[in-house]
Amino acid sequence: MTSDQSAANEKTEGGFHPLEFVRETQNEIKKVSWPTRRETLLTTVMIIAMALLAGLFFLAVDSGLGFVIGRILGMSS
Repeated sequence: MTSDQSAANEKTEGGFHPLEFVRETQNEIKKVSWPTRRETLLTTVMIIAMALLAGLFFLAVDSGLGFVIGRILGMSS
């Protein structure tokens, strides 16, 4: 019996096998392409910069709309 057949039998014979789960998980983790330290740092900096830009954009839009609506309703701030 080959290892493929025994693995198929384990899966069909009756449920969950923790050791098989661990082996499969380890095999999948080996396939993962992990980013380098430089890639991680660059991506982190880009995300922080974009979050700051988005925050500034929404602050400007909110302040502008607040000013306009305040003028329309006659409330001066």
